[in-house]
Amino acid sequence: MKSLLIVYHSQGGTTERLARAALRGAATETGVQTRLLRAFDAGVDDLLACDGLLIGSPENLGYMAGAIKDFFDRTFYPAEGKTEGKPYALFVKAGNDGRNTVTQIERIATGYKWRPVAEPIIVRGDITPADETACEELGAALAGGLALGMF
Repeated sequence: MKSLLIVYHSQGGTTERLARAALRGAATETGVQTRLLRAFDAGVDDLLACDGLLIGSPENLGYMAGAIKDFFDRTFYPAEGKTEGKPYALFVKAGNDGRNTVTQIERIATGYKWRPVAEPIIVRGDITPADETACEELGAALAGGLALGMF
């Protein structure tokens, strides 16, 4: 069975809301086991064990959450050369515009040599039902692609 790891950080609950929406979407795919972990709780073993990765971060001061950066810091060298080609996608809960957060996460993902499989979702302002639906669809698409062997 394929596995999808959703790693996120949330202090106020909004990014967690989007992560849970992605989890709901991924759960519709019966051929994929999905794990939802806070960034501080996820480690190199989780990263190495998953077949695909979905990253959720708030925009903090125009950058990714420190917890997401910490996840990258703790896993990059131990996982170096072991996750190349891993499919990933991301979503950002932005207070401003979210573009720099996306850019920085994409830059780090390039260092891991991961493969982006969907356009990043940036949610600006208050979360709407459409935003939650977009994250559900992202989770379902990533899980579905893993189950079908597309990634």
